[in-house]
Amino acid sequence: MGIQDAIAELQAVLGEALTRSKSELEQHGRSESHFPLTPPDAVVYPRSTQDVAELVRICARHSCPVIGFGAGTSLEAQTQAVQGGVAVNFRDMRRILQINAADMDVTVQPGVTREELNEELRATGLFFPVDPGANASLGGMASTRASGTTAVRYGTMRDNVLALEVVTASGEVIRTGSRARKSSAGYDLTHLFVGAEGTLGLITELTLRLHGQPEAVSSAVCAFDTVPDAVNAVIDAVQIGLPVARIELMDTDSVIAVNAYSNSDLPLKPHLLLEFHGSESAVAEQAETFGELARDHGGLGFDWATRAEDRKALWAMRHNAYYAILQLRPGARAIVTDICVPISALADAIDETRADLAQSGLTGPILGHVGDGNFHAILLIDESDGDEVRRAQEASHRMVQRAFRLGGTCTGEHGIGIGKLGYMEEEHGHTAWTMMGNIKQALDPDNIMNPGKLVPPRN
Repeated sequence: MGIQDAIAELQAVLGEALTRSKSELEQHGRSESHFPLTPPDAVVYPRSTQDVAELVRICARHSCPVIGFGAGTSLEAQTQAVQGGVAVNFRDMRRILQINAADMDVTVQPGVTREELNEELRATGLFFPVDPGANASLGGMASTRASGTTAVRYGTMRDNVLALEVVTASGEVIRTGSRARKSSAGYDLTHLFVGAEGTLGLITELTLRLHGQPEAVSSAVCAFDTVPDAVNAVIDAVQIGLPVARIELMDTDSVIAVNAYSNSDLPLKPHLLLEFHGSESAVAEQAETFGELARDHGGLGFDWATRAEDRKALWAMRHNAYYAILQLRPGARAIVTDICVPISALADAIDETRADLAQSGLTGPILGHVGDGNFHAILLIDESDGDEVRRAQEASHRMVQRAFRLGGTCTGEHGIGIGKLGYMEEEHGHTAWTMMGNIKQALDPDNIMNPGKLVPPRN
């Protein structure tokens, strides 16, 4: 028994829903980061929960690894088949099952993307706020506990998932949670699966919290002379409880990149990109208050955008920043870092990281969701230059150590996968990380669900 036996049985049951096309295998073996191509042995496109349950039961009988696949961003190689097996792509499970406008929740299949959901919700006066930048699938966002530009106001996937339907490692279908806004009934299984990166089961249905579309929205861009000036303005805003909906940082190198990519003309200085949600009067008051804080730290050149098309262009520029940065060095790959620290330590974390990258001779534009202490450095590397790769990996390692020293975490939103597996014991301690492994052992005794990720390797 083994992977090939599982694939043969899956082919007989699922027919054209299974493919071994080289191009599709390669598509499912890549991430948007620096990890090498690691394709699965087959790709399956289920159409229902029943399909998923059947394919998992088949794989369980043959001890064949099962890897869930959404949009495939996978910045820490979460979706790569490091032990071979079958990738389960939820492309054909993308129905919006039930919108409960009165209760402000929605139930969807995992392949639905956040943009598809919000398009469907437009007429209801509601929206789903979690915005990681990419048009990610909601199942993938839950599996990695994604956050993004709006987390500072609306929280992360952890805060916005109410209930799940999950296919377990034995092929059983379970439901966790309910549509109620709170419960004290037993273990919180919903949030055990949120962030588990597919190592405990496959999410086949999600019930999500919705929010009211704000009456008024205003966005702004503000330049600063230095990154610490910008960050200290953010810290002041957070500490006084200013309800900013988005507050994003781009350093000067990031601005150079987005200017070239988006044909914009931002001054070559660090910038904050902001958005305020609320009533007309509340938005005006919030913007005025932040303007005063920014001026205290040398902020200048506020450019306000209240028209929807102008706001859309502004945030498209920010969301495309990663691709813009790649174009600074055509042909380069990126080691995409992601750390999060307490807000009071943010200025030190960014300033030390910038100095470290300069001393290391690396190109590493910095941007991030600074309202909740989360930032990234996009380290551009020539994969054929071993010395440069080594220096970038060492700089990324020092970023994580810096986060730990400042009371933070090795990842605020990208997750663990295999890229940050080596930091789990240091962050959580031996006993806690072992406990995670014990949970995995209990729920997936044959280790078929996305093996090699997140928890201690099995002997």
